Amino acid sequence: MEQFRFLAAIVLSFLVFIVWNYFFMPEPPPVVERPHETAQSVQNGAFVPDMAAAPAPVRQPAAEDPGRPARLFTVETPLYTAVLSETGAAFKGLSLKNYREDSEKGSPEKQVLDHSLGANFILSMENNSISGLENAIFTGPEQQRHVLQSGEGNLIFSWTSPDGFVVEKRYTFSPESYLIACDIRIRNTGSRIIADRMGLSLVSPLADRRAIGFEGPTLFIDRDVERLKIKDIRNKSRYNGNIRWMAIQDRYFATAIIPASEEPSSMRILIEDDRAYRATYFTDTFHLAPEALLTKKAYFYAGPKSVNVLKDAGYGLQALVDFGWFDILAQPCLWLLNKIYNVIPNYGIAIILLTVFIKILFWPLGNKSYRAMNEMKKLQPLMMELREKYGNDKQKMNQEIMNLYRTYKVNPMSGCLPLLVQMPIFIALYRMLYEAIELRHAPFMGWIQDLSAPDRLFDFGFSIPFMQEPYGIPVLTIIMGATMFLQQKMAPPAGDPLQAKIMMFLPLIFTVIFINFPAGLVLYWLVNNILSIAQQYYIIRTSK
Repeated sequence: MEQFRFLAAIVLSFLVFIVWNYFFMPEPPPVVERPHETAQSVQNGAFVPDMAAAPAPVRQPAAEDPGRPARLFTVETPLYTAVLSETGAAFKGLSLKNYREDSEKGSPEKQVLDHSLGANFILSMENNSISGLENAIFTGPEQQRHVLQSGEGNLIFSWTSPDGFVVEKRYTFSPESYLIACDIRIRNTGSRIIADRMGLSLVSPLADRRAIGFEGPTLFIDRDVERLKIKDIRNKSRYNGNIRWMAIQDRYFATAIIPASEEPSSMRILIEDDRAYRATYFTDTFHLAPEALLTKKAYFYAGPKSVNVLKDAGYGLQALVDFGWFDILAQPCLWLLNKIYNVIPNYGIAIILLTVFIKILFWPLGNKSYRAMNEMKKLQPLMMELREKYGNDKQKMNQEIMNLYRTYKVNPMSGCLPLLVQMPIFIALYRMLYEAIELRHAPFMGWIQDLSAPDRLFDFGFSIPFMQEPYGIPVLTIIMGATMFLQQKMAPPAGDPLQAKIMMFLPLIFTVIFINFPAGLVLYWLVNNILSIAQQYYIIRTSK
């Protein structure tokens, strides 16, 4: 029983070390290629000064010219700038105005679509009943730039196949939502009857396999959320059922296709060249006779994984935000964190106040733990005498130590169990502080200008062992390590000399491990340590 605290500390330290070693080792920078067409459009003047703020009007398509190059169209709203191409009438790029690529001043808007991997929302037929559709050059309106400040605006693309299928994609944009509606109409003006399944595709970079939270394809099918890991996709590439939506997500952002109504449908997911996912949603089988009209509606989402934003979008998209085993604890913590931020608009201070609140909540358990530890500390001289007396007889020594506990009515487990009860809260906060988009690029104070990144004072410009770029002084982490050392000195010493030496090294081990943790998480641990020291000091003073 005496060894329990020591073993718990060792297990916890190894768990944290494994997490750091697996998830936080330096990784190669992602390959991000900005849309060449978008940059060219800017240079050629497609992004002209803002037009009237009225909704973009519905325009009739211009006459088709199969020999002409595909044009690009931009739609700008207060939330994003979308770039669409006449090739496939699909999205070539989409940047978010309220998010940046990094925390540096003047950083460009966050691109949530990787142009180098292909276009999103490409329309296809599973059995290729309308040949050439996937690479078709549609005809868009004359006006190539649309600025939308209020109301809704439409963008219409049309294409006619050689054998008489007229395909129209009518996009509807809203200035207040990341959801983009698309009405798809196919009229059969030819003589063939076709039976097929309509497909819409997402393409996105392959997930980081060492990410702490889930990254990759996610499917809401038959009222259940399935998160597909790479090994799952290699074993199974087709999913059939009533699909509410399908998405591809990373740490902070997601793209999704949401059919307007549930129906028997399927998703095909492929890994292309070990660098990208291609997920295609297929409708139920349809039959289209000559002169008949087929209509389908779906939504395209490309935006942040913010619980509030996803709830407003509807369709159960908030299920994209999942904090793992203890999500039921992490979600209320995130809610409270945002409530505090609404009053004090600084997420660093919000983390401090959230930590104080949780500490108050567990104050009685902490008191019980520290009182037990204090009683154990008082017994240390007697325990040392027993070890000296029965050092050669371990069984007898343990019996006498247990008798000592019973005589003084001390339960060695009572100092550890309250700490174990709090572990789910710590794990929940760990996941929440790591994945919450609210902390992405959120400044705190001084040199800490991004709570989702490791804290660094200065930039030395040369590499440091165990540290990821940038290379500087991890001030918060060093202070946190000092508080852990102080806590260790206040705790009852281990009876075994070897255990005592190992316990003395634990603060150093944790300091090295935490060097690359997000500053928000280190701040939480630091504040929790300071409050624990104060509580432990209070118990020691009042127990004399």
